[in-house]
Amino acid sequence: MHRPLASFIAWLDRIDPQLHRRIKGLRLVTAYGIAAALGTLHDVSRDVPTGISLGGLAASFALWASVSEARTTRATSSRDLLILCLAAAGGAALFTSLAPLLRAHFNAGGEWVLASGAFAVGYLKRYGILGAGVGSQIYIGQLTAYSMGLGSGDYVAIALAASIAIVAAVIPRLLSGPAEHPATMAAMGPITGHPRGYPAELVMGLQATAATLLIVVLNSFLGLMESAWAITACVYVIGATAAGTFDRVRRRITGTLVGVPLALICLPFAPQVPLLIWCAAALAMIIYAMALPERYDIACGAFAFTLLVTLAVNGEHSMPMLLARLWETVLGSVIGGAMAMLVLPLRAQSTGTTVR
Repeated sequence: MHRPLASFIAWLDRIDPQLHRRIKGLRLVTAYGIAAALGTLHDVSRDVPTGISLGGLAASFALWASVSEARTTRATSSRDLLILCLAAAGGAALFTSLAPLLRAHFNAGGEWVLASGAFAVGYLKRYGILGAGVGSQIYIGQLTAYSMGLGSGDYVAIALAASIAIVAAVIPRLLSGPAEHPATMAAMGPITGHPRGYPAELVMGLQATAATLLIVVLNSFLGLMESAWAITACVYVIGATAAGTFDRVRRRITGTLVGVPLALICLPFAPQVPLLIWCAAALAMIIYAMALPERYDIACGAFAFTLLVTLAVNGEHSMPMLLARLWETVLGSVIGGAMAMLVLPLRAQSTGTTVR
């Protein structure tokens, strides 16, 4: 028992030798837990329509805002967390405004709205760390609203969730203080211009949008169980160059191929020991924070594990549904890689010369 534990700790030390990202991982879990707990309070959630999980909505906003935030001081971190939580709420509100119109006038599903969030993920990287986070949060807000089936009458729930998320995300960051050093998104690679002069961020946004629209069209023919999983995979594998995208595709598929089977092994224990499963999910999210951005494969595996075991604890035991996480992630990643090659492919630049 001692040797496996020592090996595991040594592995953690190799990923995060200075312990800084472990602290961020704890902050992610804490923010999620605070938001989920506050959202269940009767006095807070009494004005929310029945059927909407205020805690789940707020926890999603707070968790991913904490992931995207990457500042060095409490003041700037708190400011960014506020902006990021509001961006997620804005994305959710945009979805709830547009989805009913698409259904009423074009007989189209709400997943078409996700294309705008996909574009924001790529394009807003041109505004630095905060811009990248805002773009991601807009998509996360849309994705959460889509997954929860929010409609045009749910603006109060979104506003309350944003308020809870701000509190839940800021408090742990104030407590972590200087012990946490943010990681840069170096794994995305340097962002350079397109050979034809197009801004790389614009190209990345267009690639993500094209991949998203293709998946939406395929879903109308194939009937994907969770098309949002494929869309999310294609959005987040898009890198600053075609080569960088293919590397992220490889890492995302590899991580998912490991994380999903590990989660399936744990499924028989989910009904008997849900607390233990939640602890395992929390540990996986800490590993997720430690692995970003350099070990994208480990991060993807950790998140795939977390998603599946939490689905199982919450009552989802359909094996086809759980396995869909694997093959739809592969599908979305491959489509994202294909769009990176076909839609204005980006090449790395060195000393002013495009490498072809």
